[in-house]
Amino acid sequence: MSTNPRRDDPRIGAWSTFLRAHAQVVRRLERELQDEQGMALTDYDVLVQLARSNQRRLRMSELADRLLLSRSGVTRLVDRLVAEGLVERVMCDDDRRGQWAALTDAGLRRLRDAAPTHLRGVTTHFLDRLSAEELARLERMLDPIAEG
Repeated sequence: MSTNPRRDDPRIGAWSTFLRAHAQVVRRLERELQDEQGMALTDYDVLVQLARSNQRRLRMSELADRLLLSRSGVTRLVDRLVAEGLVERVMCDDDRRGQWAALTDAGLRRLRDAAPTHLRGVTTHFLDRLSAEELARLERMLDPIAEG
């Protein structure tokens, strides 16, 4: 296979459709969270990642990896959430140079308030548009890509 596919390569159509679908769903989820909850999707994602982690905290570098953001990008994002009282920075006991981002009780409440809006959007804009069989097939197809 060529590393430089031609414009008429059918694989390009699959790639383009995947990108358009992803962008469309993300735009809709972002708009609904902003309109109904006054929250950015990236903020929601930070709160979810922290809530799902051990002791509701992650090292800043691990949070950046999970969010697919640069270290500087996650630092600015966490700074804003700290100012809102949703996240706090905690020094690492074993590494004085390292810091954890930790979910506050207020952050957990904010996440719980926003979750119904987000989950409704995921259901409406993605899950309900595919059959159970299609969702299972899509998961099997994307799994090798997601694993890297």
